[in-house]
Amino acid sequence: MSENCNHDCANCKSKSEGCSFNAPLNKASKIGRVIAVASGKGGVGKSFVTTMLAVSAMKKNLKVGILDADVTGPSIPTAFGIGSGAYKSEDGIEPAITNGGIRVMSLDMLLENPADPVVWRGPVIAGCVKQFWTDVHWGELDILFVDMPPGTGDVPLTVFQSLPVDGVVVVTTPQKLVEKIVGKAVKMCSLMNKKIIGLVENMSGVICKDCGKKIDVFGPSRVEELAKFYGIDTAVAIPINPEYTQLVDAGRAETFDIEQLSEILK
Repeated sequence: MSENCNHDCANCKSKSEGCSFNAPLNKASKIGRVIAVASGKGGVGKSFVTTMLAVSAMKKNLKVGILDADVTGPSIPTAFGIGSGAYKSEDGIEPAITNGGIRVMSLDMLLENPADPVVWRGPVIAGCVKQFWTDVHWGELDILFVDMPPGTGDVPLTVFQSLPVDGVVVVTTPQKLVEKIVGKAVKMCSLMNKKIIGLVENMSGVICKDCGKKIDVFGPSRVEELAKFYGIDTAVAIPINPEYTQLVDAGRAETFDIEQLSEILK
């Protein structure tokens, strides 16, 4: 890193110097790829997409982990039916391991009462996320998914600067309002020189069980159009399915797989 670095990556004139803010990975760990799942807005299903990407990768016999960077609104442990499970060892903080072998680290697993709110300022939350990279004993993984919080603030910036992110999956829904906000996430990835490897349109209509007709609850799908506009090679649409919600709420996310996400895993 340059001695004169002003931390303004977007306007950096010294990119050729190979500047890097990457934090050191836990010494007892080895990770092949780091994929962030992001969006500019909350409520679009980033955690759901992160969970199902991890499950799909696990079912392809990959060694998988999930770093839950959504510190103030963690939901990954619930999807896998995990309570605490994390503990300290000589190699660092040991993550919980799901029935299918996915390693999970979330702040919820370190709280005495998971129902307690995390009332922390941005820099403290960002520091916690960085520690999940440096202090957690991930072991040997083929891929680590990072469930990002919404927006383009402290935590996303910390993840993009501190972790060697190989690619980003951006999540959206069909509403035009969400599309505009997702554009901010796309532009942030561009500013941080992170490649977007997939665009996922979640809640893309619902299929009627009785007649088989697709109902566009939030409007018609525009994922292909958006992907083309932003130059994203892979676009996936996931319809609403009440069964998904029921299984995730019951902590049984590993019992099903979403075939469409295989396109991104390729």
